[in-house]
Amino acid sequence: MKKEKKGDNMTEAQQIQELPGVGAATAEKLVGAGFDNLMSIAVSTPGKMVDAAGVTESTARKMISSARDALEMGFESGDELLKKRELIVKLSTSSQSFDDIMGGGFETGSITELYAPYGGGKTQIAHLIAVTAQLQDPESETIYIDTEGSFRPERIKQFAEGANLDPDEVLKNVKVARAYNSDHQMLLVSKAEELIKSGTNVKVLVVDSLTSHFRAEFVGRGTLADRQQKLNKHMHDLAKVAQMYNVCVIVTNQVMSKPDQFFGDPTEAIGGHIVGHNSTFRIYLRKGKKGSRVAKLVDAPNLPDAECNFMIEELGIKDL
Repeated sequence: MKKEKKGDNMTEAQQIQELPGVGAATAEKLVGAGFDNLMSIAVSTPGKMVDAAGVTESTARKMISSARDALEMGFESGDELLKKRELIVKLSTSSQSFDDIMGGGFETGSITELYAPYGGGKTQIAHLIAVTAQLQDPESETIYIDTEGSFRPERIKQFAEGANLDPDEVLKNVKVARAYNSDHQMLLVSKAEELIKSGTNVKVLVVDSLTSHFRAEFVGRGTLADRQQKLNKHMHDLAKVAQMYNVCVIVTNQVMSKPDQFFGDPTEAIGGHIVGHNSTFRIYLRKGKKGSRVAKLVDAPNLPDAECNFMIEELGIKDL
């Protein structure tokens, strides 16, 4: 017979108050700062705990350690992880060849980066996934953080009609917010997490585009370290949302050209290793022949590099 643990019959709030150094007042501060369950505390840092609850660093470390012990956050066997992977959902692009190079579609629980030159189709794909997600789960919703004013509800309607969905219902399930600077952009990720916690069935979170505000606000080599540090935190916040709530996070990214590269394609994504290492899947989009597009999977943890050709049409995308 399985032994019942102490916290099995407790609410999340009661479990938080059981942590060392946490009383009713401290628990209230933690919940107010968004740390309303043991997992959010367990994956946090002492610095964040100090800022949120006003406790000492020593107490913060004890709180985090106790939360991890309560959740038994140790090692797991491969077969246990494989069972957890069964919860992952693959969101189809409606293009068979595109789905094939992605191992079945865009994956929940991870970050997919789409980077491309102007006109490469990254915003179109982001709009499309917001629609196709509702083909698999009509109750699912998409959060779209628009940093460049590129979101178009008319395009969502066209893709919805192409998928034989009710355009008005699809639009109701897409929540859009315009980010006006990098701080606002990061704040909106926190707001998105609050929506998910409130019970909203979010399957897709889009940031279009990821680096636009960061490039505009941090100009010159002297600000590069500050920009990368801030961008790193932003990517970690997105990864937390993806993994904790099984959300498909899609970030679009701008590119630059490397003038010192004499052979091959000189196009490189903005953000360097910070964005690259924090993205689970990286897809390079570019224009092909006769109006087509090429999608190249350049990085994935379990898939080989591959590419496909497709056409972006009014009602969707199709294979060549």
